[in-house]
Amino acid sequence: MHFELLDVVDVNDVVIKQRPRTQIHAESLRHRAVHILVFNDSGELFLQKRSMKKDLNKGLWDTSAAGHVDAGESYDSCAPRELQEELGVSVAALQGLFKLDASVDLGMEFIQVYACQHNGPFVLAPEEIDEGCWLSPESVDARVAADDPSLTLTFRIIWSRYRQS
Repeated sequence: MHFELLDVVDVNDVVIKQRPRTQIHAESLRHRAVHILVFNDSGELFLQKRSMKKDLNKGLWDTSAAGHVDAGESYDSCAPRELQEELGVSVAALQGLFKLDASVDLGMEFIQVYACQHNGPFVLAPEEIDEGCWLSPESVDARVAADDPSLTLTFRIIWSRYRQS
């Protein structure tokens, strides 16, 4: 894993210092992330299977693209960067959906969730993603309702909130 410097934030998501990613995770410090839900023209959601090389949630299915907000970076500039890095695409418009407060279940991350439309093809970053697939919203609903252990907890929380809105 390459060196990442991230902002550490307080309970109000205000930056208080910067620390390396490894230290932030080891000490469970609050920090920032983005998650992007990519839908195709048929309304299906693209899910990524996290690489077995990842340190957290390896081999589990997750949102289309996601990542940490770098030190000094905004949520809105991080989201398109993560789409490009993980899926090899850029989109004309990213819609901000909602923000989740940092919690233990979310890895102490404040998460800004976005949605966009893209039909692929994608160029999956091999160090991040082992594979991907398109699923109907109803199929995702069923898997989340069943607490499918092959889905990350973060994705299940995000999807449940998305479907409530």
